[in-house]
Amino acid sequence: MRLIQALVPDGCRDAVLSVLDDEHIDYVLTREESNGDESAIVQFPLPTQAVDRVLSDLREAGLTDEYTVVGSLETAQTPHIEELENKFVKGGGENDSIATDEIRTKALGMNPSPTTYYAMTVLSAIVATAGLLLDSPALVVGSMVIAPQVGSAMTTSVGLVLNDRDMILDGLRSQILGLSVAIVSATVFGWALKSVQFIPPALDVVTVSQISQRVSPGFLSLAVGICAGAAGALGLATALPVSLVGVMIAAALIPAAAAVGVGVAWGPPVIALGAFVLLVVNAVSINAAGGGVLWLLGYRPLDGDSLRKAAPTLAAIVVLLVSFAGAGIIMSKQMQTENVVNEEVQKVLQQDQYTELELIKVEVEFDDMGIIDQSQHVTVVISRPTNEPYPELSKNLAGNISNRFDGRVVVELEFTERQRSVART
Repeated sequence: MRLIQALVPDGCRDAVLSVLDDEHIDYVLTREESNGDESAIVQFPLPTQAVDRVLSDLREAGLTDEYTVVGSLETAQTPHIEELENKFVKGGGENDSIATDEIRTKALGMNPSPTTYYAMTVLSAIVATAGLLLDSPALVVGSMVIAPQVGSAMTTSVGLVLNDRDMILDGLRSQILGLSVAIVSATVFGWALKSVQFIPPALDVVTVSQISQRVSPGFLSLAVGICAGAAGALGLATALPVSLVGVMIAAALIPAAAAVGVGVAWGPPVIALGAFVLLVVNAVSINAAGGGVLWLLGYRPLDGDSLRKAAPTLAAIVVLLVSFAGAGIIMSKQMQTENVVNEEVQKVLQQDQYTELELIKVEVEFDDMGIIDQSQHVTVVISRPTNEPYPELSKNLAGNISNRFDGRVVVELEFTERQRSVART
């Protein structure tokens, strides 16, 4: 429920009140004398779902935004409030979206102070780094809960659809600086752990499951970013709690930023590069998906739509597109590499002599296209019957995969033993 208070000039008073009467909205009109004219203050309660439509009708009737306040209201008792609730809430006369004026304030209100924002980012990055190195999903999830990135992401998305230059710049700046702080924090923390040997310096971080999942971006990673941004926009626009959505957005950003830091601290550099590509793809996807969903929900700039006025939004879109294109090309190459490797592994295992084998997983190192590492590393994990050596399997896998990559492949084969018995009575 919302309480609307608006300054109504004398010239459009009859038209404004006519709109309220037509919608059966109960109002109170109070003469306003501070400006020395014949203006008046009208105030009336509305269901949240009706605010955007009613304010649009009032603006068409001549109401200006010189003084318009939308406040929260616990309950209202007026002659026609039940009729309005039946029409706009129960009857589905409007969707659940909050008003355009309100969504801007709500998005800005989600941002904590700079000190709190960056302090929570540092803490979440440290917790995420610890979770990655300990291979602990619980700690990684904990880092998402305390991460404050949802506010800056939603500020950018709202700024894009409302063509608000300040919101776009504030949101992008907070995201870039915040994620940079997260990467630096993870790097320093990882380097400290390595230096004092709380974590063995010789640890191959690629073998840690929570890290390996974030250094090889693919289509599923892109889907996570898109869904996170869309969910954030829906939560923001429909007056639903966005705390859980904030966890989803953080899930796409903070662990990836921590993985970049781990890659820088431990190496090799290809780990940091792969995680950084994932971070860029997710960040751009969140902003683009959030803005797209808000646009589909009907949010538009309040002022004119000339090209000059739309320049901030167009510039931000260009920046997002360029960032996504650069990271997308690298991610597409990685997806192509993974598909080729999976195809060749399946071909080998389909041979008659390998019918007893079961494929567990295939891990493909991030394909940097030879920029950092000239060879492509592949790890294949296979389950085999006990005491069955299969001595030629590694050679066959390496041969098939290497043929597709001009011999630039290092294949590591790992076996897990299994026993199977059938009890008969």
